[in-house]
Amino acid sequence: MLPLAGFTVVDFSQFLSGPLASLRLADLGARVIKIEKPGTGDICRQLYTSETVLNGTSTVFHAINRNKESIVLDMKNETDCRVIRDLLAKADVVMHNFRPGVMERLGFDYTRVREINPTVIYGEISGYGKEGVWAGRPGQDLLLQSLTGMTWLSGDAKNGPVPMGLSIVDMFAGANLCSGILACLYRRAIQKMGAHVHVSMLDSAVDIQFETVTTYFRDGQLLPQRSEVSNAHAYLAAPYGVYRTKDGFLALAMGSIPFLGKLLDCPALEDYADGEQAFKERDAIKTILIQHLANQPTSHWLGILEAADIWCADVLDWNRLTAHDGFKVLDMVQKVTMGDGFTYETTRCPIRIDGELLISKKGSPKLGEHTDKIWEELYG
Repeated sequence: MLPLAGFTVVDFSQFLSGPLASLRLADLGARVIKIEKPGTGDICRQLYTSETVLNGTSTVFHAINRNKESIVLDMKNETDCRVIRDLLAKADVVMHNFRPGVMERLGFDYTRVREINPTVIYGEISGYGKEGVWAGRPGQDLLLQSLTGMTWLSGDAKNGPVPMGLSIVDMFAGANLCSGILACLYRRAIQKMGAHVHVSMLDSAVDIQFETVTTYFRDGQLLPQRSEVSNAHAYLAAPYGVYRTKDGFLALAMGSIPFLGKLLDCPALEDYADGEQAFKERDAIKTILIQHLANQPTSHWLGILEAADIWCADVLDWNRLTAHDGFKVLDMVQKVTMGDGFTYETTRCPIRIDGELLISKKGSPKLGEHTDKIWEELYG
């Protein structure tokens, strides 16, 4: 029995952040019903991230909306709104990620939903909160990365601002909303009270940087200084970075520079015996490593470094990762099946409970696939 079996989530959210939160709730056992608008549905259905299309729909939609149901309802149509209100009356969780004011205009903000369902857990994600000069802006991942200083942490100093290649703000905002909802569900089980959980992408983007922001305030508000070469963390000393070898790349984390010099047979590194030099002169140290490590294949260096318990790793692409025994043992890829029989491979929930994987064979829903079923459940 999954922990959230028997719970129902009514999900108005679109794109990534909200659907990521409801995906995790679904993986934990909740029934998630997506309310989608007629015609287009969740805009993410057509948000193509590559030329790869699955069963006529965006791969992104399939990845984050598996294990859910879809009902088509027009939130501006009074007949459909009555159906929505009947669904909300039976829901344990209601969630959305519209801009501030939208749900108020449509009549489904927390105040009015609570009138229908007093103990509901109402979750929402906004881009920038509900107040301030940014409140009405679109909450999009790249924009949030850019506004919150995150792009000055990745890449080498000479590269200018570099965004992460993942929708990292969406992911953390969704995870934060999920955490808040789960906490309030626990409280409701004890105290029989509902809750309004609000997460902004702006809050989440700043929170991701808790380590570096704390250092910034402690360090006299000095801006982060990335390495000129092989940067992997603006606040960590050499050798922290990724280096080209004769046949690939090698990742090096923390380590004593003179000790590395002896291990790697690189006398030039042994001159940096002062621990403070590892940060103050990290570009010079990394330049020496760049030149030295290029002379041998990755396997040669790994054999030396791993034997000495130095934190290091090969740098794999997805082809090499998925073929590796270290990945295969995780069983992270699952095959799911849509209602029309179409199957595709995607990742599973990363959580294990009592040693068991949380596997679901249910793929993403076609637009409105469960409309008739849900109508019948509500009205017979």
